[in-house]
Amino acid sequence: MHTRSEYNWVMSPADTLLRPTARWVLGHALPSRAMRTAGRRGDLQGQLLEHEVSASETRLQEIADAARAGGPLHRAKFVRLTASLPTVREVLGSNDFATGVFDIEQGPFARLGAWAKDTSQLGPLLPPSLLVSEPPSHTRYRKLVTRVFSVRAVEALRSRTEEIAAQLLDELPSHADAHGRVDLVEHYCALLPVTVIAEILGVPLAERERVLEFGAAAAPSLDIGLGFREFRHVERSLAEFRDWLASHLAALRDHPGDDLMSRLVAEQEDGVGLTDAELEATAGLVLAAGFETTVNLLGNGAVLLREHPDQLARLRAEPELWPNAVDEALRLDPPVLLTGRVAVRDTTVAGERVRRGEVVTTFLAGANRDPDVFADADRFDVARSNARDHVSFSSGRHYCLGAALARMEGEVGLRALVERYPDLTLAPGRCRRRTRILRGWATLPVTLGRPAGSS
Repeated sequence: MHTRSEYNWVMSPADTLLRPTARWVLGHALPSRAMRTAGRRGDLQGQLLEHEVSASETRLQEIADAARAGGPLHRAKFVRLTASLPTVREVLGSNDFATGVFDIEQGPFARLGAWAKDTSQLGPLLPPSLLVSEPPSHTRYRKLVTRVFSVRAVEALRSRTEEIAAQLLDELPSHADAHGRVDLVEHYCALLPVTVIAEILGVPLAERERVLEFGAAAAPSLDIGLGFREFRHVERSLAEFRDWLASHLAALRDHPGDDLMSRLVAEQEDGVGLTDAELEATAGLVLAAGFETTVNLLGNGAVLLREHPDQLARLRAEPELWPNAVDEALRLDPPVLLTGRVAVRDTTVAGERVRRGEVVTTFLAGANRDPDVFADADRFDVARSNARDHVSFSSGRHYCLGAALARMEGEVGLRALVERYPDLTLAPGRCRRRTRILRGWATLPVTLGRPAGSS
């Protein structure tokens, strides 16, 4: 039996090079170049997708303020842009908008996209992923997945997540350099979620290192503007992951475990379960979206807590505020900056006409600081009464399936970190990821200090 990767040896040159090149040009090179050019000419959407801007909290908020000053639905060069929380919710909750662009576009780019499409590909932004599926298939699909990935099921993982966090924290001092510094992202923020994900997927211990590699490689698939080499690496890694998944799912059918993926394989509605493609897409979504975004949540949250010692002191005095503190971190420094929707028919948003085919960018990070919704919106307040009103998990029918899991991991991971290392300090040298849609720390050096309880 041949794997997908083996077929690359017998494909024509159009399959092995020209089509991937076309996918990269349409999905990364052209949009990135167009946006950079527009950004240099003052376009807000173009500026928003520049790394130097997305890495700067000040510039992000300046763009959000400028977008709101232009009304609830600012008209940029290529899209409509909104940083108004009510308008973001209206767009994300409307049946007049869908995910994906090429399906309704016409012309040479659409034809090129159709020719270059590889239906065997796996990715969080490719069908049949829940992120890009729409009703009626989305309704059936999500219903089955939601039954398994329920809040109760996630809470059952809490004690195991606490054990994983404790083990990783035990090992942190062994990773310190000669100056006593540890990269918190590499040795904690990344390892906690990927280990949890491996357990959700029912991955045997012997194969978990491989899943970590898959997760690191797949995460950039959520972004735009990738270089060709990185784009091809992502595609190849996802193809390898899909090959691995095929045999893994077969093993789960024959020998189901207590993991959530085993339950999802068996889940049915009126005698019908998820297809192999849908199971693979769900596993790929859990890996790519659940890995990188939670890494960012943990890193962003750790920085916020250390930079606001008064808020950390309040959490120590009132630990019942921890769940709210995680939502406040998600609001103030979300792991995902923005998401887009395309109008599938002429419609009206916030009283303005939007034509079929127009794209609306919902600036999630900007909406999370909408001053009409959040008082003193730039302040980090772990007791904020409406912190949970953020849209960091999107909204509407595409509301993040892993929201409960991310909240739990964020609470467990951040609380365990600051309780184990109460004197942890941020060291010089941290830097943001060079991604445009996802926002987090690439490196986060810290000095641990004495662990709690040590003499």
